[in-house]
Amino acid sequence: MSFTPPPYPYERLDVLKKLAAVHDGGPIDCSIGTPIDAPPQAVLEELAKGTGARGYPTSQGSPDFRTAAASWMQRRFGVTVSINDVAACIGTKEFVGTLAGYLHLRSPERDTVLYPAISYPTYAMGATLAGLRPVPVTVRDGRLDLESIDRDDVDRALVLWANSPSNPTGYLDDLEHVAAWGRRHGVPVASDECYAEFTWAGPPRSILEHGSDGVLALHSSSKRSNLAGIRAGFYAGDEELVNFLKSVRQHAGFMVPAPVQAAVAVAYNDDEHVARQRERYWSRLSLMSEALGEFGVHAPLPEGAFYLWCSKEGLDGWALAGEIAERSALVVSPGELYGEDGRNFVRLAVVQSDERLALAAARLRGE
Repeated sequence: MSFTPPPYPYERLDVLKKLAAVHDGGPIDCSIGTPIDAPPQAVLEELAKGTGARGYPTSQGSPDFRTAAASWMQRRFGVTVSINDVAACIGTKEFVGTLAGYLHLRSPERDTVLYPAISYPTYAMGATLAGLRPVPVTVRDGRLDLESIDRDDVDRALVLWANSPSNPTGYLDDLEHVAAWGRRHGVPVASDECYAEFTWAGPPRSILEHGSDGVLALHSSSKRSNLAGIRAGFYAGDEELVNFLKSVRQHAGFMVPAPVQAAVAVAYNDDEHVARQRERYWSRLSLMSEALGEFGVHAPLPEGAFYLWCSKEGLDGWALAGEIAERSALVVSPGELYGEDGRNFVRLAVVQSDERLALAAARLRGE
């Protein structure tokens, strides 16, 4: 039977946008984690120079790009990574969606992708697009319940995905435990860490703090520097895995445009703009958590990321999303979009302006 792609998750939200549209100013869309704040001016100026635009860029990324990424990891996580073990990707979603297929070329006897049961949909879709088995792993108290995985699925696993801080829940996982499990069972671990800069419960964390053998860390400029539109990220870690993926991706023609690489290198060499963005997101999270609480919604502050994972007794995610839209014009994502285990939750991304969020908060409070 041929493959028919399912509806794209966020295309299912039109019914909520109609409910929100009755308010003056229309919907306040907090359903997708699209940054709204300005990228650093120095990054935009570098991008405008068009450095390297005439020739083909290297697939693995320029030395400047990889050096900036490795230097940032040293500053942020205290880990030393050779630039030879760092490579560029065209935004991290592209990498998530293609990794399973490439790893299957490396280990054709394995056909299973393990991923958090409440998670970003592309982990599972990447397996499906490669003709492989997506198998969700139970999440308990925000952490992967690795002992719950069936032995047959462990033996067939190509990769285990971890995501910390989590999209959508905002929980932090125990990356040391995840890395150790992967090594013990001979399963590569891909750790999606694109929200690491927005870690609220302690310092930011990377799986590479616990060694690089058998693991990959994945990072994005989209969230860190409000650069989702230029599509650039990187992966780093296990030397053999990185070299294999660099080679396969080079053959496939995956290349981050050279002007984008130059601009992102500037972004990774600067931490001040990220500190300012952290302040913005924490302020917005605090505002909306309090306002939703006054509306009778359980919306605890997260351990990381810029999402609120919300629930209300007696309502599933779609019903709660409808209630929030009718009251405030906020459009949020029903938790079912992130897996069946999220069906009684909604996710709110604090990616609208302070003024728009303040308006929504006032409506939630009945002001």
